[in-house]
Amino acid sequence: MIKKTYEKFKIFMEKEYKFIIFVFILYVGLTYPLPYYIHTNGGLINVTERIEINNQYEKSGSINLSYVSEIKGTVLTYLLSFIIPNWDLKDGEEKISSNESYEDTVNRSRILLEEANANAAIVAYQKAGKEVKINSSRLYIVSVDKEADNSLEVGDEVISINKELVSNIDEYREVVSKYNEGDVLIIEVIDKNNKKKTRKAKIFVLENYKLTGVYAVSNYDYETVPDIEFNFKKSEMGPSGGLMTSLAIYNKLSSEDLTKGLTVVGTGTIDIKGNVGEIGGVEYKLKGAVNAKADLFIVPIGENYDEVIKLVKANNYKIKIVGVSTFDEALKYLKDM
Repeated sequence: MIKKTYEKFKIFMEKEYKFIIFVFILYVGLTYPLPYYIHTNGGLINVTERIEINNQYEKSGSINLSYVSEIKGTVLTYLLSFIIPNWDLKDGEEKISSNESYEDTVNRSRILLEEANANAAIVAYQKAGKEVKINSSRLYIVSVDKEADNSLEVGDEVISINKELVSNIDEYREVVSKYNEGDVLIIEVIDKNNKKKTRKAKIFVLENYKLTGVYAVSNYDYETVPDIEFNFKKSEMGPSGGLMTSLAIYNKLSSEDLTKGLTVVGTGTIDIKGNVGEIGGVEYKLKGAVNAKADLFIVPIGENYDEVIKLVKANNYKIKIVGVSTFDEALKYLKDM
């Protein structure tokens, strides 16, 4: 039996080997990676389903965040980007800086999601009149200017600067402000591998601000009553869902249904004071909301809002656009609609 099967396979290969080689070469050629990636319309993530709160109120509608779909660059996707509408080709060098690795971008997105979730929970619980207690904060490096003279790395947790303890961005700035341009600071950190390291950073001045060439965020350790649990997938990272996450939490804590049975979609960061910040890729997020037949789209006031309004008018989209700059503004609109 095995011998007959082998003979058949041998005959087939002898007859079709040229075609098989052609298919293999074609496959390898078309899937060969290129230093590009594709941005296109995303979809919706129902934030309501990513959050669990003890004794939460169930609602008829949904609060969603929209996202950008990203496709890896290959010969095939590169060629298709010139044919398929809404497939926008992006330079891979714009995605990952020359001083960063792919692991750095993942670490940054993970840290920013944790920051967004903590800020969203703290803001929502406070506004809903529920108990929330901030126990401590930790300061993480999420970006390092490649031109800066320092050895800090993405994912470093800053412990001290010149032996002064630091646990949030305000304390970091305060310590840096005590020194002069050109001074080299000794910074103790816990790196992404959970090991203590000593870093150095040289101070420079830009527009009268003393800087070290890093972007850092404060992540808070907090307790809530009732308890809250986040269940975002590993692929769901970044800070742009902060606003919608805060609204979804508030909606679960309140007996009132903010959604009124509608599909509410939006985007925007949120800080611990409830301020809403702008995000990237808003055009793809809007199109994702439109494709999902969302009822309204909440967007940060500013360039994001202006771009969305232009797109709505140009394409005659049938969706309500709501521009906000704070959590309170978004909450008031939903309560009043």
